[in-house]
Amino acid sequence: MTNISSDPKSAKLSKPPRRKANADVRAREFLTKDEVKAIIKAAHVGRYPDRDALAVLMCYRHALRATELVSLEWAHIDWHRKTILIKRVKNGVQSVHFLGPDEVKALRKLQRDEDGDKRWLFTTERKGPLSERTFHNIVAKASIAAELPFPVHPHMLRHAKGYQLAGEGTDTRAIQAYMGHKNIANTAIYTQLDPTRFRNFSRDL
Repeated sequence: MTNISSDPKSAKLSKPPRRKANADVRAREFLTKDEVKAIIKAAHVGRYPDRDALAVLMCYRHALRATELVSLEWAHIDWHRKTILIKRVKNGVQSVHFLGPDEVKALRKLQRDEDGDKRWLFTTERKGPLSERTFHNIVAKASIAAELPFPVHPHMLRHAKGYQLAGEGTDTRAIQAYMGHKNIANTAIYTQLDPTRFRNFSRDL
């Protein structure tokens, strides 16, 4: 009998399917503000509503990658100034962001309720740091509950913030610093799709 594992044809057939391109799965790689609000609202009804809703809010508001979100520590917060240190990955530039009043209130509650590890902002039931995979699942489940017509992943929250800032006419250099981009070319994607620069172009009749 032929050993399947040693049969090159069988090995070829057993390979997992190739991952589909993002464009084949969803129409766009960012979310609107209303879609973000819907996801936050949906995340607030899960098993850990306060943690999950705040995690989604902060991921969007501070343009965080999933890795950056789960790496946030209580020591990064300056309660007096109401700021948080944002450490970027991928050779990004770190910066200090202001926290909104709603974030401060939610963080204070999360801190009071936390009786385990005092290091990480977002923890699991076992009190260890939240994993990227878990946060991906939180966002995916919340987007389904919010009845969004396409699958959502955390990086779309980061993109949503970039497009929101560009749409409000924020200076590109300021967006670059906020997003932690070392190269401004990475920031240009948000201004390229900003329709406000074409606002009066169609008024010809």
